[in-house]
Amino acid sequence: MRFVHETLPQRVRFASGAAAEELAAEVATLGAQRVMVIAGTAEAELADRVTAGLPVVHRHHDVAMHVPVEVARRARAAAVEREADALVSVGGGSTTGLAKAVALTTGLPIVAVPTTYAGSEATAVWGLTENSVKTTGSDPKVLPRAIVYDAALTLGLPVGLSVASGLNALAHCVDSLWAPRTDPVNQALAIEGARALRTGLPLVAARPDAPAGREKALYGAYLSAAAFASAGSGLHHKICHVLGGMFNLPHAQTHAVVLPHVLAFNAPGVPDAERRLAAALDAPTATEGLARLYDELKAPHSLRELGMPADGIVEAARAVLAAVPAGNPRPVTLDVITDLVRRAWEGAEPR
Repeated sequence: MRFVHETLPQRVRFASGAAAEELAAEVATLGAQRVMVIAGTAEAELADRVTAGLPVVHRHHDVAMHVPVEVARRARAAAVEREADALVSVGGGSTTGLAKAVALTTGLPIVAVPTTYAGSEATAVWGLTENSVKTTGSDPKVLPRAIVYDAALTLGLPVGLSVASGLNALAHCVDSLWAPRTDPVNQALAIEGARALRTGLPLVAARPDAPAGREKALYGAYLSAAAFASAGSGLHHKICHVLGGMFNLPHAQTHAVVLPHVLAFNAPGVPDAERRLAAALDAPTATEGLARLYDELKAPHSLRELGMPADGIVEAARAVLAAVPAGNPRPVTLDVITDLVRRAWEGAEPR
């Protein structure tokens, strides 16, 4: 055995019902005296409650999906104007993404308090969208110094969004199995994350007000993000970044729709990983396990239903082909991607 595994420097706190206390400890560790809180309007009240004891100089609620550059510019200007010395993000992937955009140019440290299963908080990946093109990159400056996970903060997340967000997390697990820097360690994280999500998400769907499923799903989401942060971005994420930026599709739902199609295509090229994933999903094959889970969760199946236009399929396929990562388990051509995106648009059976 010979491989190189990179672990990102970050402290992670799991503390159900104690987010405010744990967050205060992290801000104190940073020595921050002028905190800028970033939270969308939907999370504003929750963020106010969690950050009530902090030295807050600005509460920023101008958050948008896929982090448009103009939204990032306004947030950066606010941080400079208020002389913030730390950022606290309370929310999902869009909120964390905006905090990262601010950190990218200011170098301010971030403490992330997630309210979904998106996983951006555990990676050093940033993303900005301009002129319908989403650009991503990686920079140590944007990795949150710490994460505070509190399952109680996810209890208000609607079931439909919880399902989509959880399947977004599962996509991190799956993509990590064949990503450019995949290795035995991040594969182990991915498989354990998939197992936890397989257990937790049906519990969330059945009892959204119960903490047990939420805790399990949040644990799986963190493992999935840690695996993804180490392994890098595979074919699935390249497709979703193109679709999200080009058509402004909802992030989590897009991942949920595309995942079965990428798994069905790549699984024959990674038989060992496929067997391990199948076991984690408690099924004879990984594709069958995913199909069962989707049926159980009533997951979204069609890009058409998310608002993607039919005449954008070929354009999107061309853009994806230009971004396909090296080392994908199976050869990728324009015809392959066009067929995959078309089937995802139709909601057809993955193959």
